[in-house]
Amino acid sequence: MNGREVKRVILATTDGVPGREITRCIGLVRGSTVRAKHVGTDIVAGFRNLVGGEIREYASLLTGAREQAIDRMVAEARAQDADAIVAIRLETSTITHAASEVVAYGTAVKLA
Repeated sequence: MNGREVKRVILATTDGVPGREITRCIGLVRGSTVRAKHVGTDIVAGFRNLVGGEIREYASLLTGAREQAIDRMVAEARAQDADAIVAIRLETSTITHAASEVVAYGTAVKLA
């Protein structure tokens, strides 16, 4: 692997990786981010709430937060030389009225 290649880490919500044997459990890895809403987003969302339908601004905000939390979890697994992360879970919680935290966590493992 040269200096620019990044090791691929397999991600699974299952307790294992089909067709692969787990040889060592490295342990818990996690990544999180806290995102706040922009006042402009709240205004647009308020209008959408009146007429119904998807609030795309919030959906986009949470999608970005999930991706960042997963990226941070994967970075932690790479730092520990993991081949995969199994039993991945995502959780979201409200920090304040205007901010939410997204946490991604799982078990980093070595594979045969």
